[in-house]
Amino acid sequence: MSINMLVFEYRETEHAFFENNSLKNFNIKFFTSPLNEETLKEIPQELVDNAMIISVFIESEVTEDVINKFKNLRIISTRSTGVDHINCRAAKNRNICIINVENYGSTSVAQFTFGLILALVRKIVISTNCMKELQKSSMSFVGRDLSKLSIGVIGTGAIGGAVCRLAHFFGMKILAYDLNEKQELKDKFSVQYTSLENLLQKSDVVTLHTPYTGKNKNMISYPQFEMMKKTSYFINTSRGEIVDTRALKKALDENQISGVALDVVNCESYSLKCEELISKIGGVPMECHEEVKIINEIVKYPNVIITPHIAYETQDSIDYILQKSFEGIVDTIKGGSNYFAV
Repeated sequence: MSINMLVFEYRETEHAFFENNSLKNFNIKFFTSPLNEETLKEIPQELVDNAMIISVFIESEVTEDVINKFKNLRIISTRSTGVDHINCRAAKNRNICIINVENYGSTSVAQFTFGLILALVRKIVISTNCMKELQKSSMSFVGRDLSKLSIGVIGTGAIGGAVCRLAHFFGMKILAYDLNEKQELKDKFSVQYTSLENLLQKSDVVTLHTPYTGKNKNMISYPQFEMMKKTSYFINTSRGEIVDTRALKKALDENQISGVALDVVNCESYSLKCEELISKIGGVPMECHEEVKIINEIVKYPNVIITPHIAYETQDSIDYILQKSFEGIVDTIKGGSNYFAV
């Protein structure tokens, strides 16, 4: 018996996995678009009715209405750790299992985080742009030696812990804030846990690696930026919702901080997309207008770097995500429960 599965947000970087792995008993259909109420209308009804499994990524909007369109759905597999793009309550009400992927890309994200830190502290991007534009600049490209700086790591889970390890090898003083302190990080990498306030006040680089819970929305706002050194740099490769975008812009405009690097932003599906694509997916929702406007403004600042949520995106991480996703799917079909997100 074939298991009917629909894969959404299918990308070129995922092709090799499906070509190189024999997924017996799976009848898979691929769609490059995210799953939402609009894209669902374009899919033949027979495929929707017969689908037992759907696989999505973070741009899909798996609402209650979307879930209820699938008559025989048993598993929702998201190729991400977060599940806030899925109506978990609606899935649970229909006894549909949700499978996510924990702790993927910790090394990739940590390495990318340090790429952003080096790009900011050593002014790599702005100096490169000057060379490309063949313009003389009176701006100083003098940077700092990382071994002379302190780094504040907010959240020391798999990714934050990997950042601490890299910071140790760079010779940085490491401050950390987490409700659950990791003794291994203290012993091996001289990590000093402290309060959030002290971390913000003492760090030359502040990097955010805490998951978004809903309760920590705008956890980093203007009062937090005010606490930071005016010479400090702020990095976010975690979640855009944790940072108040308006407060961030105000801090930059008032020179409260020296520079910012973001791989994630609020209203990401719109802020990080080109205007042509936004027009195709129906424009920007009202609640995202201001967010998109601010991102479009600050990305032009010379001391700001914004990348389109690619910190995790190495081929190694992508293959790991797909491998763990299918392990979770097979385990669930066989009656396991180790991969349930709800």
